[in-house]
Amino acid sequence: DRFHAVRTGGDDLFRTGGDAMLNKVFAEDRAGMHVWDVLLTRGDMFLPLMKRKLLASYRSPETKKIPADLFDKNGYWTGYYVNPYTLGYNTKWVKKDEVPKTYEELLHPKWKGQKISVDNTSYNLLGGLITAWGKDKAIVYFKKLAAQEPSVMRGDTNRVQLAAAGEFPLIISFAPIIQRAASEGAPIDWVPLEPVSTQINPLLLGAKFAHPNAAKLFMDFVLSEEGQKQLVGLSRIPVREDVKPQPARLFGGYKRIVE
Repeated sequence: DRFHAVRTGGDDLFRTGGDAMLNKVFAEDRAGMHVWDVLLTRGDMFLPLMKRKLLASYRSPETKKIPADLFDKNGYWTGYYVNPYTLGYNTKWVKKDEVPKTYEELLHPKWKGQKISVDNTSYNLLGGLITAWGKDKAIVYFKKLAAQEPSVMRGDTNRVQLAAAGEFPLIISFAPIIQRAASEGAPIDWVPLEPVSTQINPLLLGAKFAHPNAAKLFMDFVLSEEGQKQLVGLSRIPVREDVKPQPARLFGGYKRIVE
């Protein structure tokens, strides 16, 4: 994904990867430059920015339509879309009734040896399971998963394409990316493994913004019904309860854990 810094007083938009975005924000802060008002980013950027006191609190009125686990009660972050980690499978390789339905079933010997694709940067997956299970149990599980000798590489879109092409029968990846490939006719589908570790992509308001009112209005729009429907058109999963993803099962019918 690419993430955005928005200067709401004009037409300025800076778009880049998460690490590059964080480095840019820190470099500008050291130089005394405060040129961004809102960040549309990933959840793991919240704490570094908070520690440097670069974030302001704002509780949008639109949060009344957003589940409580998807925004900060103190107003320092509000999710605007989410990415659930799910188990994808190549429908030519694996019959639907043979697909693992639990994390434990992934440890069956038949899935050993480059048969499960995992991303080596999926920190939120581990973080979510630590929240759900506790650190010790989650670490033990991931060691067992590593013993399955999975195919390890970076990049969800690329890995989903490889899974659809038959490079491996199973893949742990974001549901919207798998669903997009399936909707385009690729031989791939997905199932949720509960609890579904869910990555939040939040809106963050800058503490040293130049255009506070415009920044808040922009955040309100992104979280509004209209703004969230636009995200559905971009194959994202919205956070509002009254705006459903396509298909709706992308964010419903399973137990989730937010990370």
